[in-house]
Amino acid sequence: MKVSQLFTKTSKNVPGDETAKNARLLIQAGYVYKVMAGVYAYTPLGLRVLENIKRIVREEMNAIGGQEIIMSSLQRRETWETTGRWDDEVVDVWFKTKLKDDTELGLAWSHEEAIMEMMQQFVKSYKDLPTSVYQFQTKLRNELRAKSGIMRGREFVMKDMYSLHASAEDLDTYYSGAIEAYNRVYDRLGIGDDTYVTFASGGAFTKFSHEFQTICDAGEDVLYVHREKNIAVNEEVLDDAVKELGIEKSELEKVKSAEVGNIFNFGTDKSETMGIRFTDSDGTQKPIYLASYGIGITRAMGVIVEKFADDKGLVWPESVAPFTVYLVRIGGDEATKQADELYAELTSKGIEVLYDDRDERPGTKFADAELMGMPHRVTVSDRLIEAGKLEHTERTSGEAVQLTRSELVARLG
Repeated sequence: MKVSQLFTKTSKNVPGDETAKNARLLIQAGYVYKVMAGVYAYTPLGLRVLENIKRIVREEMNAIGGQEIIMSSLQRRETWETTGRWDDEVVDVWFKTKLKDDTELGLAWSHEEAIMEMMQQFVKSYKDLPTSVYQFQTKLRNELRAKSGIMRGREFVMKDMYSLHASAEDLDTYYSGAIEAYNRVYDRLGIGDDTYVTFASGGAFTKFSHEFQTICDAGEDVLYVHREKNIAVNEEVLDDAVKELGIEKSELEKVKSAEVGNIFNFGTDKSETMGIRFTDSDGTQKPIYLASYGIGITRAMGVIVEKFADDKGLVWPESVAPFTVYLVRIGGDEATKQADELYAELTSKGIEVLYDDRDERPGTKFADAELMGMPHRVTVSDRLIEAGKLEHTERTSGEAVQLTRSELVARLG
């Protein structure tokens, strides 16, 4: 893509009420547009990042047998009344609406009950289990106070997966595999080294649930970490967890963190409450075991910004960057010819390039390249052409080297 074709522009201005670094930089670089507090629209650049994150998550969910679906945002009141979670005293983040005939509906904040209601039409026998389904969907939550930019909004994109099982043992096996898959996701997103499987408050079936928390100064949670033992505990369950783990509080380091995922073992609680059964091999009716697995897609994007951005702008890991290369053209006809040819060659090799073909000052182009955060910047200029070279600059280190065209293509390829 050429920068001249982008409808977005970089800017030095951000909404006055926006304090989160991730949102400020994403707005300045043209990745998001702030609609209102906690609600953001994603431009072509922002959408490419989200799609890259989704691609990684999709590949890892498929690898453990997940089947992709998409559920409805409109939810029947009766579906959620079966578990008591329609009640605003139980779930206080519902957005609710009505049809023209006054039928009350909810706008989905989650999908456990809805998934179970749908799956009972397809899961009749032990032969239909286990099975797991997942979706990428925009969730709507009526948060009292949206904050932290795209890390905590009223409207956000989430991957939620649900696995159904005939036994607790089978669920436990799958649950462990999901933890491994999540770890692979965060490694591929570039935040794996600082992301911990964290003991958090439990629920229906287990004493503890598991969160995936990334150490991040902009995070809202407090984590206690033992880096050598790879142990992390949410502050809310600290006393219980250290007893369970047999460790001392003094061994743990207190850090701020952002939750980037959560997995939860419901056991048979949902199935029993909703009256959903399957026929086991002995012919008896038994409740289905359920677990849910969530990853905040837009939240992960925000955390990546917070972790890697510097004083010049965004810094994207290659795995999620909207483009691999930011190509800068400086000079006259020969520079244009050489840059056009390089753009075509790199694109033909499957290397995604954002080509700054604008008639702007070099300083403006370089500043925009740093703000937008592509992993590699390549400069074609009259001076470099005379020397038979191109300049390659890494965004992370700022290191610049001069290479021949063949050397550059080999490095990027």
